[in-house]
Amino acid sequence: MRFWQSAPILLVLANLFWSGNIVLGRGVAGVVPPIALAYWRWTGAFFVAISFAWPYLKRDASTMLEQWPLMLVLSATGVACYNTMAYIGLTGTTALNALLLQSVNPLIIILWAFALFSERPTLPQATGILVSLLGVVVIAGNGSPTALLHLRGHPGDIWMLAGIVIYGAYAALFRHRPPTHPLSFLVATMGIGSCMILPFYLGEIALGASIHSSWEAWLSLAYIAVFPSFIAYLFFNRGIELIGAARAGQSMHLMPVFGSVMALLFLGESFRIYHAVGISLIAAGILLASWKTAPSLAPQRGPRP
Repeated sequence: MRFWQSAPILLVLANLFWSGNIVLGRGVAGVVPPIALAYWRWTGAFFVAISFAWPYLKRDASTMLEQWPLMLVLSATGVACYNTMAYIGLTGTTALNALLLQSVNPLIIILWAFALFSERPTLPQATGILVSLLGVVVIAGNGSPTALLHLRGHPGDIWMLAGIVIYGAYAALFRHRPPTHPLSFLVATMGIGSCMILPFYLGEIALGASIHSSWEAWLSLAYIAVFPSFIAYLFFNRGIELIGAARAGQSMHLMPVFGSVMALLFLGESFRIYHAVGISLIAAGILLASWKTAPSLAPQRGPRP
């Protein structure tokens, strides 16, 4: 299937769905407690995906059990920690700050690849990161460099950045996952991650936090369980398979772009010249970082499903 072989399409869609996750995560803050949101996101995604993955899961279960320490690490970094910390962060920071912080994702992934595997970023990669980050700054600063000086830090920023750092480890380690079908691996990490979150969710309930039931809350949970969880992770994992963690990570610069468009559509904000400038810079940065000039830019050899 040609669609499944196209990393650009898969990565664009993954980041579009993740952008919606951030917008909704901020929108339901105060309605759905953050740990409850993380728990039901992955529990719901697990039950959505398991019917598709069951034949592969039965076949691959023994393979994943053989590498259970790595499965625990991948489930903790890619599912449990990152998402829970992000939702906690969204209760204490603005959507603008959250989207801006996402732009450091590719840099964090490259740094983890260097720390874990001694991979040095190439000049195109480093240049692409800087150009894309400049585009994010243009959008976040409304076209004015001094505008960013008026953005105040929020406690949630620390939670968000810590989650991003942890997720970078997942993206860098993903190449060494067990040689399984993508669906069986995804469902396994969803289930394990959900179990990891459960004790904290029960603690949140014990402290008196609860979901304020409404159709908006449940509809948001349904979207988050299906699109940014099951579909986006499946697409992003496949993107890493096709072009490697470092290059796939560059696509995360699209999240602030999509977030700006969502603000335009749903919050009534005006589209201005600096939006076009920022989007152009981000696209140019992604192209630069994807330029094949060295063997290290190719997908890393390792187990394949």
